[in-house]
Amino acid sequence: MDHGRVNPRMRLEDQGIGGLGQVHYNLGEADLVAATLQAGEAVEGQGGTVLVTTGKHTGRSPKDKFVVRTASVEDKIWWENNAPMDPDAFDRLYLDMLAHMKGGSYHVQDLFGGADPAFRLDVRVIAELAWHALFIRHLLRRPEAGEIDSFVPDFTIINCPTFKADPARHGCRSETVIALNFDRKLILIGGTEYAGENKKSVFTLLNYLLPERGVMPMHCSANHATGNPVDTAVFFGLSGTGKTTLSADPSRTLIGDDEHGWSDRGTFNFEGGCYAKTISLSAEAEPEIYATTRKFATVIENMVFDPVTRELDFEDSSLTANMRCAYPLHYISNASETGLGGHPKNIIMLTCDAFGVLPPIARLTPAQAMYHFLSGFTSKVAGTERGVTEPEPTFSTCFGAPFMPRRPEVYGQLLRDKIAHHGATCWLVNTGWTGGAYGSGKRMPIRATRALLAAALDGTLIEQRFRKDPNFGFDVPVTAEGVDVDLLDPRATWADPEAYDAQAARLVHMFAENFGKYVPFIDDDVKAVAIF
Repeated sequence: MDHGRVNPRMRLEDQGIGGLGQVHYNLGEADLVAATLQAGEAVEGQGGTVLVTTGKHTGRSPKDKFVVRTASVEDKIWWENNAPMDPDAFDRLYLDMLAHMKGGSYHVQDLFGGADPAFRLDVRVIAELAWHALFIRHLLRRPEAGEIDSFVPDFTIINCPTFKADPARHGCRSETVIALNFDRKLILIGGTEYAGENKKSVFTLLNYLLPERGVMPMHCSANHATGNPVDTAVFFGLSGTGKTTLSADPSRTLIGDDEHGWSDRGTFNFEGGCYAKTISLSAEAEPEIYATTRKFATVIENMVFDPVTRELDFEDSSLTANMRCAYPLHYISNASETGLGGHPKNIIMLTCDAFGVLPPIARLTPAQAMYHFLSGFTSKVAGTERGVTEPEPTFSTCFGAPFMPRRPEVYGQLLRDKIAHHGATCWLVNTGWTGGAYGSGKRMPIRATRALLAAALDGTLIEQRFRKDPNFGFDVPVTAEGVDVDLLDPRATWADPEAYDAQAARLVHMFAENFGKYVPFIDDDVKAVAIF
């Protein structure tokens, strides 16, 4: 029996998914909040927020993610980075999951991945949990009622947390599984309540599909000058590097906080909402994001709260350091209504350097930009993935290796070609540690980072005097208005300069060791600036 506000032309039975109990098609936010609370999946928080916990999975499970190995994708997938699943094993997984779902209540959301109609992906999400349907309704883009009438999904995601996979039968690693089948246009998610798997599955799909259409998919936030979409900036970076915080600049228009495409038409957001980390979130430092934690239907994930007042504790990470809130983009007052921007004028690569070696900002040549893009150096921040309890230095190519189905050179070449064609200025920004490594130094002051970014975006920083960094060869400003001079020279922030030199040598060696695998795929311009 179907219950919903807006019913699509294609029902689950038309997709061969039958035998379910109640199916709720495209409920709005108010109905999804009510369904979530009625099912006992969450507690109502202040302002009508939805307070949820996700059990043992409080972050993504990258080791449980698989791509089905079929003939059509065999030569296109970066198999060193994507675990394969046999097609027959996927078929067993699919049939077993459907059998498990018989008679159950499910929520269907028909949504768009991509603000540009020319490149968007029509995605159907079938969710066992009502709050998962609310989450993905926030994070993807919502069609108008008239568009639902003719909606036919390009891909379908089935998310069933109560289903436990059998590694021997289903060709996976554990009871948790995320399996992508590009031929069958299906994604199956089981054994995890962590909602982030939904949105990152769509990102992975777009990362596979869009390059063949000349579109660069980017793990980045983006904004543009108010009233001037031509002045667009994108911010690459892994979770915890500051994409959401730094792009939510009240003096600029927010295009989006995490996933975008760069086509021959400009920049476009993949999503319709934001998924912000809330640990140590404050009204003073990030007022707009903080305000969403008291707005109706915001999903508050894995946060400790007072059981009587429902007051949130932004410092208590006992459940996870990866506490988050999910909300629609229009909850940010300066958010773009269209999700569209121009070709990036500035490209910022955010890195969280746990070694305390990199300067707070550096200017990159196009060849250096490709080198650092392919290197993807950062630190995994505590809680983002299962088992990560403190920052771990890592190299995540293209600042998003877990979501990259194709080889890194595909994305690197796309980026370099677009930078060359449109003349973007590239910057490397360190939001990690200064004055020492993690454990002895301190986190880069957010005010300094914001001041440097503002100067980069308004064009005043490029007019300053620069020095050549002795370790990496990029240009570092000697002075910048409102920023302590010593901060611009990381060696000067260390109590023991020789200890800094030793740490820098260690990091340079790590860069060289990591980049060796890309040398056969790069041209002489990149080799000339690369450390390998």
